[in-house]
Amino acid sequence: MTNGETAGAQPAKTQLRVGRLVKAHGLKGAFKLELYTDDPDGRFAPGSTFTLQVPESSPWHGRELTVREFRWMNSHPVAFFEGVDDRTAAEELVKAILWIDQDTSEAPAEDDAWYDHQLVGLDVVRDGAVIGRVARVDHFPAQDLLIVKQSGDDREVLVPFVSAIVPEVDIAGGRVVVTPPAGLFEELPPEPDDEQEPTSEQASAADAPVDDAPTHSED
Repeated sequence: MTNGETAGAQPAKTQLRVGRLVKAHGLKGAFKLELYTDDPDGRFAPGSTFTLQVPESSPWHGRELTVREFRWMNSHPVAFFEGVDDRTAAEELVKAILWIDQDTSEAPAEDDAWYDHQLVGLDVVRDGAVIGRVARVDHFPAQDLLIVKQSGDDREVLVPFVSAIVPEVDIAGGRVVVTPPAGLFEELPPEPDDEQEPTSEQASAADAPVDDAPTHSED
């Protein structure tokens, strides 16, 4: 349901996280990418420039990367960047996260897609009551998850971002409506045992000695 782009806590700018450099690819400075965008061909068009998130100790700290080429290889996104011309240079940037300046007034093209920064901070409502707030959005291959900080105890609850559980997103109203399965936001009471404890009378009877001879009725 989300477009996969995550708002970052970047100073003085509103930025979106659009990708991560997963590993060096080949000998000419290419990278395999992990994408956080539904428009990779647009985001990684030649000439696109990204802010780098790398450790302060990295020689790339405070610098930017500009796309030289973007292609798909065996269904994997691969990118080349200006100034990264061999595998040695690429290895220095592995695990770097790519950010791009974003116009916050821009809306995704799909009706049921939202930028992550639009979702973070929304109230989470169940049965008309606010039960928490969206803390962040995590993206996994199978599905996206809303990480909800539950009201009262600040416990984080992982809510699958699918229409069956999150049927309504109201950006203007500042809320998302959830219909979670039992046990997602609260602990379920223990189920009763199938076998009931025997009564004291039953226990006494069970403990009584049993004769091997058949019982005879008295005259």
